[in-house]
Amino acid sequence: MHEVILTSALKGGRIRSTLRTLLDSEASGGLVLMAVAAFALVVANSPAAAIYFTTLKTYVLGLSVLHWVNDALMALFFLLVGLEIKREMLDGQLSTWRRRALPGIAAAGGMIVPVLVYVALNWSTPETLPGWAIPSATDIAFALGMMSLLGSRVPVSLKLFLTALAVLDDLGAIAIIAVFYTANVSVLMLGLSAAALVVLASLNWSGVERLWPYLLIGIALWFFVLQSGVHATLAGVALAFTIPLQCTPGRPEAAGCPLIRLEHALQPWVAFAVIPIFGFANAGVSLGNMSLLHPLGLGIALGLFVGKQLGVFAFAWLAIRLRLAELPAWATWTQFYGVALLCGIGFTMSLFIGLLAFPTSPEFHDEVKIGVLAGSLASALAGAALLRAARPKLTKKHR
Repeated sequence: MHEVILTSALKGGRIRSTLRTLLDSEASGGLVLMAVAAFALVVANSPAAAIYFTTLKTYVLGLSVLHWVNDALMALFFLLVGLEIKREMLDGQLSTWRRRALPGIAAAGGMIVPVLVYVALNWSTPETLPGWAIPSATDIAFALGMMSLLGSRVPVSLKLFLTALAVLDDLGAIAIIAVFYTANVSVLMLGLSAAALVVLASLNWSGVERLWPYLLIGIALWFFVLQSGVHATLAGVALAFTIPLQCTPGRPEAAGCPLIRLEHALQPWVAFAVIPIFGFANAGVSLGNMSLLHPLGLGIALGLFVGKQLGVFAFAWLAIRLRLAELPAWATWTQFYGVALLCGIGFTMSLFIGLLAFPTSPEFHDEVKIGVLAGSLASALAGAALLRAARPKLTKKHR
């Protein structure tokens, strides 16, 4: 019966959302990510730690292994995020202002309050203030992975709410990276990047539906952006926004829509390869150096655990009380608060922003990882416990 409800709830709009139809796959990817992150911690605190850290620092074709993971592989992650944002905005759960209201307002609160918590704890240490955006992100794969462990205890409407919120959260994180974490810009390379985007846009306007021209030019775009000083992963987002969403009349949706085809192709690779590799490469930290008393780690941990839940819940509550939005169907306030807690899981994007915030201060990287892991773990356990204990709004026969 749960599958029937899920199927009916996920329909709507001209094109079925890959993000919604592959919720189970996304959740499974989150479970894999949890296992990989735990394994990275084990390796980093084992006799193999020297091999682990040396391998990540090894240079291949001008970049370290860690940079290849964070600058190249993660471009695929950002490409998928960009595809999801475009599709949800144009023909999905965020296609109308009414649908955007609750997740949009909640996402805003979930980004603002954690920043305030972090800044309050780091105000007296200016060298750590650049990390203000680290606790502002939500990891959708991790959060859905926790939800999947709870099965039908969580209403489908809350899964859709969390998905929509995470999409808008990712959009906010992308904007933050582009505006605040950009190094010295090369005008020449930035101009070549703009030229590549013009060519991609021209392909879209001309009705080109084959994917290979977009991907081929996308590789050139990634190289130009890498050399421009803007973070290379943003090339993935820019490329995504140029992929056509329209379908060829008379053809099945999956076959006729370039964006849907690419999203279907990328999703399993990103969920089960790109993100786990990123997690393994970045989650390893020596627990011998563990300390949550440093303002950096403490600000991140409390920003995620305290700031996220307060921001998401308070802003959503206010929006519902002011009749700007409605509580998701079949959900109770207790269940909604449980989801607000899960929003404090900020693993992937938080670690990524942490690396950008302190590019020349590697001594802060361990503190970033400890703060992210502590805040995310506390949010995951508290959210799962509350959702498990919450009484459902619907009776068993209505599910």
